Amino acid sequence: MYAIVKTGGKQVKVEVGQAIYVEKINAEAGDKVTFDEVVFVGGDSVKVGAPFVTGATVEGTVEKQGRQKKVVTFKYKRRKDSHRKQGHRQPYTKVVIEAINA
Repeated sequence: MYAIVKTGGKQVKVEVGQAIYVEKINAEAGDKVTFDEVVFVGGDSVKVGAPFVTGATVEGTVEKQGRQKKVVTFKYKRRKDSHRKQGHRQPYTKVVIEAINA
């Protein structure tokens, strides 16, 4: 059984026991999280939402909070003695899926 959930403006396909990386969620490591915006539930019986499946939830546990590797942007204008270097690290939350309630 699998489901497609919407979180952080993205859609993620999840299965029980899978670890997913999503946009930062305000929760500590070890906290339980519930995803209510379930778009699709697949398996023996398929349920498609319009836009979301009513009564379906996906439960998981926050494993850790972290930040991705640094992405460097470098803007440069030739012959103008002008350049700008900027770095960015996107925060994420690692969630382990425990149950799909459909």
